[in-house]
Amino acid sequence: MASNESPSFADLGLSHDLIEVLKTKSITHPLPIQASTIPDALKGRDISGKAPTGSGKTLAFSLPLVSHIKKSKPKRPSGLVLAPTRELANQIAKDLIPLAKTKGLFVHAFYGGAGYGPQIKALERRVDIAVACPGRLEDLLQSGYLTLEDVAFVVIDEADRMADMGFLPSVKRILNQTNKKRQTFLFSATLDGAVDALVRDYQNDPVIHEFMPEDDETGTMTHKFVYLTPDARVDRTAEAISEHGSSVVFVRTRHGADRLSKQLSHHGIRAAAIHGDRSQAQRERALKSFSKGEVQALIATDVVARGIHVDAVACVVHYDLPQDSKDYVHRSGRTARAGADGEVVALVIPESNRLAAQIVNQLQLSPQIEGTQPEIRPRPQKPRSGGSSHRGSGHSHSGGGQGGGRPGARGKGGRPGARAGKAGAGGPSARRKGPRKAS
Repeated sequence: MASNESPSFADLGLSHDLIEVLKTKSITHPLPIQASTIPDALKGRDISGKAPTGSGKTLAFSLPLVSHIKKSKPKRPSGLVLAPTRELANQIAKDLIPLAKTKGLFVHAFYGGAGYGPQIKALERRVDIAVACPGRLEDLLQSGYLTLEDVAFVVIDEADRMADMGFLPSVKRILNQTNKKRQTFLFSATLDGAVDALVRDYQNDPVIHEFMPEDDETGTMTHKFVYLTPDARVDRTAEAISEHGSSVVFVRTRHGADRLSKQLSHHGIRAAAIHGDRSQAQRERALKSFSKGEVQALIATDVVARGIHVDAVACVVHYDLPQDSKDYVHRSGRTARAGADGEVVALVIPESNRLAAQIVNQLQLSPQIEGTQPEIRPRPQKPRSGGSSHRGSGHSHSGGGQGGGRPGARGKGGRPGARAGKAGAGGPSARRKGPRKAS
């Protein structure tokens, strides 16, 4: 191979049968993150990969995983992929299945919001590669339906998102139950803070690969901040969708997603809502309809910001601004992918003016401005007093947000006593009993 030519999958050391599967999907040359990580992975090295969503991470870990994993015994998977949301877990499993089939390996996804029965039956037959959200996996582990002692290859995908959603304690408990000689892959948009602790404590001399796509690989992302009144947001959202076509609209609450979907229908916009209260089947139908162009817009809560993997999204609308700049980045990353251009429209109502200014400053954006942008003055510092003046503020942070659920609620399709986590991640909760194995 000439030095100025990009490598082929064969050059990376992959087997012929895997390469043939990739060809059926019109994948003939590795993306940069794949070309850099796969050779080290095939040598058995631990990998820490820093790369944005949409850069090709799934194949970067799936190809070495399938290459190394051997057939396992019932209830004793040999490969494990951890993901923060059920959408992402489901997508990874779908991508893995045709690759694993070439080696005679079985793949199954495990997440909340789905019945325990099919997942337990799959384990009893044989699951070689388990793709799981932490909460549901811990439920099954605690009830004795599987063991991780034979897991020789672990992937932690979207590790920073795991940290943001509070799943790292679960991730650590799970890793502690796997084979100590395992090979560990970790992919994240950042490798500092809590993620750095995972690298330090659970990887052995990892090779660090950082990849930031060139402008021509990501496309141009245009940011537009629209200053308007709350009652004008529906009209402006409908206008953005009509202008751009395929759009993802982010709202703060589940009720808000359902309401906006109905309001947009009055403007002739076909929209589908996707959030934690929807069953897995409903969420999959919504994504499929959106992918096929049967609906113009997907109305989503933050809980699925990273779980949505749909090509050719022309526009992202922040109907409700996210609470921090990191979530703004994750939401916006649904567009301007694979070399295509995209527009991000942030709707700023008066009560969100200061939050908008914070996002612009932290991300150093130079957005187009529509409407009248207010001048934001620094808040005056209040003199400290001897006692606390914030007691009884009336704001509770326990069980709130997208992942909150009624204590003791049964998970959909679950067995008595099982509590399925909202958002499908089966995320952190008060100790959940999960399914009980009959004695």
